[in-house]
Amino acid sequence: MNGFFLAAPGFILFEIWQLVMSERYVGIKQIARGANPREMGPGEVVACFWSACLILYGVWMVGLLAFAEGRIFALCLLGTTAAGYAFRRNCGIKFILIVLTIEGAVRVGFLAFFSSLVLSHL
Repeated sequence: MNGFFLAAPGFILFEIWQLVMSERYVGIKQIARGANPREMGPGEVVACFWSACLILYGVWMVGLLAFAEGRIFALCLLGTTAAGYAFRRNCGIKFILIVLTIEGAVRVGFLAFFSSLVLSHL
């Protein structure tokens, strides 16, 4: 098993963190207040860390395509991300949290299954 695959459990933690942050910035309380999440985003340090993790996550997903054992998982993760992005771009603010939650849950499921395969081959 490739050492590149060992990052999968770390990305599960990142996905869960993203779900928590999504609820914080685009959650029910913000929707009820009528707040615009683009105006009340995270601080610079959090935004920088989040952006760096997203870039690393994207590079990792694309990198999985190079390995036959991880190719199907990479396609599933990239497909989920693309579909989630398309839905988020076309839905109203009230449905963004729902789309983010479903998208994150699907990606966590793929990552959990991939992680279990990786860890069982150690």
